[in-house]
Amino acid sequence: MTVKIQSLHFNADKKLLAFVEERLDKLTLYYDGIIKSEVTLKLDKSDVAENKIAEIKLHISGNDLFSKRQCKTFEEAVDTSIDALKTQVKKHKEKIKGI
Repeated sequence: MTVKIQSLHFNADKKLLAFVEERLDKLTLYYDGIIKSEVTLKLDKSDVAENKIAEIKLHISGNDLFSKRQCKTFEEAVDTSIDALKTQVKKHKEKIKGI
């Protein structure tokens, strides 16, 4: 799976990028038909503590899956987004199998 990561309004460090790629690789355990993923990490300029946004788009055959979460840290936002995508991937896989 190809992973494309963009960071808007800040420069992401290598540790964060490695964390995102590691978490995305775990999605292939649930469904190996993921072609590529696009991750956008945004830093919202508001005064709210939860100003880190993670948007993840998975390209799979015949469909795209998307999740967007806003949390206090990028790691938390990525984790919750991937949890949501895990559910979507499982549903998509069941739909393909005709269950």
